[in-house]
Amino acid sequence: MEGDFALRSATVPPVDILTPAEQTLPLVLASPHSGSHYPRDLVAASRLDAVTLRRSEDAYVDEIFGAAPSLGAPLLRARYARAYLDPNREPYEFDPAMFEDALPAYVNRLSPRVKMGLGTIARVVASGEEIYARKLRADEALQRVERLYRPYHRALMQLLAETRDKFGFYLLVDCHSMPSACLGDRGRAGRADIVLGDCHGTSCHPMVMETMHHALSAKGYRVARNAPYAGGFTTAHYGQPGVHGHCIQIELSRALYMDEANFEQKPFIARLADDMGDIMLALAAMAPTLAPKA
Repeated sequence: MEGDFALRSATVPPVDILTPAEQTLPLVLASPHSGSHYPRDLVAASRLDAVTLRRSEDAYVDEIFGAAPSLGAPLLRARYARAYLDPNREPYEFDPAMFEDALPAYVNRLSPRVKMGLGTIARVVASGEEIYARKLRADEALQRVERLYRPYHRALMQLLAETRDKFGFYLLVDCHSMPSACLGDRGRAGRADIVLGDCHGTSCHPMVMETMHHALSAKGYRVARNAPYAGGFTTAHYGQPGVHGHCIQIELSRALYMDEANFEQKPFIARLADDMGDIMLALAAMAPTLAPKA
């Protein structure tokens, strides 16, 4: 299996921050799950082949939202695979059954995400297969948090603070993709192409959701709200409308832009990227609604 990842074995920085020459939009884009670096220790410990291990990866999402810097907004992207460390979680959502030794008392063992096998250190990939052929050590997980999780959130907090300092508020768009199978076998007409999540109306001003829903629908996409995804840790944690911090999560069906079996891009990915650029501009046009009142 290691040969499948030979080109990904070198150490890389935990994040990339793609910044505009000048930030002219009060938006920050984040892609926590598009990382495609699979470190040697993960490859060695995994029981899965390369393709299956990628099932949790939001492949190409950073590319789809890649127009952000040219439009005047920064884009933060994680470099390491979600199967290795998930930044869209609390820092210590660990399943004790995955470890050969005791975890610290502060670890959250009982979150719904841990029970699903999708904690900060995931037990399974998105399609349900167990990742590891052996139990991990607690110090392995804690080191991943320090090396990867902390830098991601330090970078995100800095971008949000700089945006709020400049504009008086920020609008964070947390960017994801979803397996089309998660939407159920209801036929193409019954499936959403895009799911928007605002933690059921608590993570952003209502106009953010209305603007995105209207703009996406006008482009012909089938849009759902808060089901099956209402927003993860990032949306809930950084969505603070009361203190002028807004966050919305967007999930794109992978069937729109790639072959889900082999990760090959479809031609439609170029149209999707253009449309996401238009959505950013629609949000920017609406953004004065979010500014603090003098």
